[in-house]
Amino acid sequence: MPRVRRGFKRHHRRTKILKLAKGFWGARRRLYKTAKEAVDHAMLYAYRDRKVRKRQFRRLWITRIGAAARINEMSYGTFMGGLRTAGVEMDRKTLSEMAITDPEGFSRLAGLARETLAR
Repeated sequence: MPRVRRGFKRHHRRTKILKLAKGFWGARRRLYKTAKEAVDHAMLYAYRDRKVRKRQFRRLWITRIGAAARINEMSYGTFMGGLRTAGVEMDRKTLSEMAITDPEGFSRLAGLARETLAR
């Protein structure tokens, strides 16, 4: 069976991994085997944490909306339920920004939710 030397393909594969390991510390940047393990772990964490970031932002928005709803003497659940019944289709990100930047507008929405639930 003929010997396979691999030449530039092997070099490109290694270069790609070491390029991804740029900024890592010590052997994790210099040695191929260690760098490959470090890059694999980093890629897994990056993939996982892109999803975790979405969860964390949603939690933050819900906390902000809940705090603003409490100021208007409502719970988060009754506020959101009232908005849904009233047919207001605003996402949590927008509602949370509104709670911070426009408290009067948010209190008007809370009043609308309260009126809708009272009917």
